[in-house]
Amino acid sequence: MSNSPIQTIHLQAEVPYELGSQRLDQVAAQLFPEHSRSRLSAWIKEGRLTVDGAVLRPRDPVHAGALLALQAEQEAQGEWLAQDITLNIVYEDEHLLVIDKPAGLVVHPAAGHADGTLLNALLHHVPDIVNVPRAGIVHRLDKDTTGLMVVAKTIEAHTQLVAQLQARSVGRIYEAIVIGQLTSGGTVDAPIGRSSAQRQRMAVTAGGKPAVTHYRVLERFRSHTHVRVKLETGRTHQIRVHMSHIGYPLVGDPVYAGRFRIPPGASPTLVQELKSFPRQALHARFLELQHPATGLRMKWQSALPDDFVWMLSLLRQDRESFVG
Repeated sequence: MSNSPIQTIHLQAEVPYELGSQRLDQVAAQLFPEHSRSRLSAWIKEGRLTVDGAVLRPRDPVHAGALLALQAEQEAQGEWLAQDITLNIVYEDEHLLVIDKPAGLVVHPAAGHADGTLLNALLHHVPDIVNVPRAGIVHRLDKDTTGLMVVAKTIEAHTQLVAQLQARSVGRIYEAIVIGQLTSGGTVDAPIGRSSAQRQRMAVTAGGKPAVTHYRVLERFRSHTHVRVKLETGRTHQIRVHMSHIGYPLVGDPVYAGRFRIPPGASPTLVQELKSFPRQALHARFLELQHPATGLRMKWQSALPDDFVWMLSLLRQDRESFVG
């Protein structure tokens, strides 16, 4: 198990004139921006963040010139095992790393996947990441979705990247192969929540969280379409749920694809590949964000994986064999 030491935090700051008379939690967020508001609020309630030595409530006003003192412990985020699992690292510096995730790699330990996950690999590659919330994982890809993910290596980077995701300023563009022939692009704006019928499934539901997905056609085949999808929000299974909701589920999706469909007269090879495609045909192709330390806008892209490329080539062959 991970036995990384607990990180001790000692910070002090004087309340400047322009922040005087504001709420303590708001002032703390300004003076200690490397920590999230929710974490600071919890420390205030626990008496770890004091004002002139006194314990106040998060909503209490503080006056200019008051001394804020934080004495807290950033505990490791769980009893996780560091494992030497190969990572395909696209970019890395002292603040973040961008990885190209293969199919089959679970991002975070959970029931049925206690180890062998991306998180276990990160703990081995960057041992100090145990002190960062969720070991630096700020967004996830499903187990069988491939492509680009950003991971924060420090608390400051984590706070900054989470803020960008919440502000919807992180560009995440995917490519997918869907069942059915889409005539044009569009936008799906439909809330997503847990399915009332099956709790392990997500669904478009009136009480769900807002979810917006933009899609456009890259290439049409006889009974399938290659699409590019841009996420505005980041709900669990969002692309899979939304594309299924409008009647164009992803090839190979074991949960949301529904009834299997084969183009009439298709070759035995294509039929076999469509039946046996081992995962949802979804790849996180492009990632764009503001570097949490330098502020520079950075972009990465990932080549389509072999199984995706092979499926596209078979669909192209099928279309060409029926031309005319």
